[in-house]
Amino acid sequence: MRHKKNKKTLGRNTKQRKALFKSLIQSLIIHEQVKTTEAKAKAIRRIVEKLVKKAKKGSLHVRRQILAFLPKKEAAHKLVDEIAPRFSKISGGFVRIMRLGKRRGDNAMMVKMEFIKKAASSKQQAARKS
Repeated sequence: MRHKKNKKTLGRNTKQRKALFKSLIQSLIIHEQVKTTEAKAKAIRRIVEKLVKKAKKGSLHVRRQILAFLPKKEAAHKLVDEIAPRFSKISGGFVRIMRLGKRRGDNAMMVKMEFIKKAASSKQQAARKS
């Protein structure tokens, strides 16, 4: 029985689960969206929210903490330099989860996880300036 158990194990041991979460979070930061199962998305949402909230401070210490967590430097720098400043006026709710439907093979609910504010494209930025 799962009495007093507060996390979903997703059928993996601790090291496998941590590696899965880090790679999913890294992909979400680099591509700003990721398609995955609903259970995995709900599991990493809390971690992503904490990382963005931490990255909003933007100090060297915070940057090093994020670099220690994420495998790629590219993801950590993008989080601190590009993604976190977009959410400077928001205190939470940085990630959106949208259901896409069930996967054909095993009937698992698939979702698209993305940041709520997209980066403005060069065309939109040029339109704003003029």
